[in-house]
Amino acid sequence: MTALGIVVGGAVPVVCSSVRNHRFRVSFSSSSSSGSKTVEQVRIAATKSEYKPGVFDDLFLNLFRNKLVQEVGWDSKKPGYDGLVETANRLMMKGTSNSDTVEATVRILRSLFPPYLLELYKMLIAPLGGGKVAAMMVARVTVLTCQWLMGPCKVNSVDLPDGTSCSSGVYVERCKYLEESKCIGICTNTCKFPTQTFFKDHMGVPLLMEPNFGDYSCQFKFGVLPPQPEDDPVLKEPCLEACPNATRRRMVARNIDVTACPKT
Repeated sequence: MTALGIVVGGAVPVVCSSVRNHRFRVSFSSSSSSGSKTVEQVRIAATKSEYKPGVFDDLFLNLFRNKLVQEVGWDSKKPGYDGLVETANRLMMKGTSNSDTVEATVRILRSLFPPYLLELYKMLIAPLGGGKVAAMMVARVTVLTCQWLMGPCKVNSVDLPDGTSCSSGVYVERCKYLEESKCIGICTNTCKFPTQTFFKDHMGVPLLMEPNFGDYSCQFKFGVLPPQPEDDPVLKEPCLEACPNATRRRMVARNIDVTACPKT
């Protein structure tokens, strides 16, 4: 979904080095009784950094939501971002399988771009500099155009398969989409997997997305191939405690094992 807005080009200097960049990350987990806030919720609230909407944010949101509604055939009555998340949840429920949801989301992403633009980018830009130029370009445009969806984010350096490091990463401080949906299934099937597929297959740029379900951050690694979906460790993640889908399952059948997300 972060592909929205990546329609600009231009020369970008290759800023790569053989020095590896290591990032320290801390995550928390806890349990609490009903009616009280978890340590995770308190910590996230305390570190919350607000994103100030830009001039084109409403345009991006409405454009994406319209494409989403066309694919789903249904629209939420809720306005703004809340309606977007509810419609995305309906997209996931509509699919007969996770692969159906992923394919539908890829179609939505492709529909956001003018005809032939993706093919030209893949043919002309993706091969430059061994793929590093294209990876750096999409990282920068992602930061410029997708904060309305994800919240505050910044370009950072990531390790590449050839042993070098390159500023083709995007670090999302706390993903708004995950925080609002509260569902690992929505994250993986309407964002992570389809976005990885879209960039690799339709723009020629490998992408690995690494969401952290402890602090809601996410690391994008443009230029790095992801594992096969069935081998991705994200599928082994348990449901978020606040996941509405898991909550409904608990209410329907108390004896159902809900350690695995119902949509992964």
